[in-house]
Amino acid sequence: MRLLFAGTPEAALPSLRTLLDSHHEIVGVLTRPDAPAGRGRKLTPSPVKTLALEAGIPVLDPTTLRDETVQQQIRELAPDAAPVVAYGSLIPQAALDIPRHGWVNLHFSLLPAWRGAAPAQRAVLSGRRETGMSVFRLEKGLDTGDLIATAPTLIGEFETSGELLERMAIDGAPVLLDALNALEDGTAVFTQQEHSLATHAAKLTTAEAMIDWRLPAEQVEAHIRGMSPQPGAWTLLDGARTKILGVEQAPEPSSEQTPLAPGQIMATKRQMLVGTGTESVALATLAPAGKRPMRAADWARGANLAPEARFTSQPQDGASA
Repeated sequence: MRLLFAGTPEAALPSLRTLLDSHHEIVGVLTRPDAPAGRGRKLTPSPVKTLALEAGIPVLDPTTLRDETVQQQIRELAPDAAPVVAYGSLIPQAALDIPRHGWVNLHFSLLPAWRGAAPAQRAVLSGRRETGMSVFRLEKGLDTGDLIATAPTLIGEFETSGELLERMAIDGAPVLLDALNALEDGTAVFTQQEHSLATHAAKLTTAEAMIDWRLPAEQVEAHIRGMSPQPGAWTLLDGARTKILGVEQAPEPSSEQTPLAPGQIMATKRQMLVGTGTESVALATLAPAGKRPMRAADWARGANLAPEARFTSQPQDGASA
């Protein structure tokens, strides 16, 4: 089939590479416009645009698909189908109607769970142990179209949402290809979603990334993993913001040891422990204010922490976060 691929970030690259290697013909790539990046805020093409140009594929990067000129450009490409992976913009009905097989989206959840912008992140934040990938046909509603294929996957005990998304991007590429092959040969089966079971995966915000150390350990761990790498779960130490980017296996609590208070820090030779509303959690990676991520235990050994040192959720003594 003639395909118009729509995608923008790194997570879309495995699917684009898989389709480029398939028998299908990629007649064009649709992506978001170049965006400021880095300290210099230089306009930078999306990862998908970069790969498409390297492969010699025509690229469309409009600010909106409501422009009739853009819609005409898509018509001239004459796609049979338009696979979508994290494109990042709404597709109006006039554009949806162009390919005869429609727009086919690879979504990183088992729909109808976690419709929206951050499905992998919300699955981890919720403490789920399983999620998956769905391929469905786009329609006007938000991730409401009929399913063509699904593939479940387990979430690792200490896996961050970034690690999960990277893995699902790779594992989801052949799922998308199989769905397109089924559309081509007429064997695709469309299954309506159970709309009453839908949950929403809103984009993560920096404000909600703040850690509440009073919560139970399993909720604190899920929060840290779900917010990593972006926007990054954060907390305060002496008024300065520290990002907590990963957790690891904590030692079994000892009946002889006094439990750490919520936010209280204890550094051992090999680990950095922090108290929660229940048992302690072991931090794997953190990024102190103005510094790059590092092993939490390494940071704790060199930080000269006071015995009463603790992370807090709000500025103290008028300090600014």
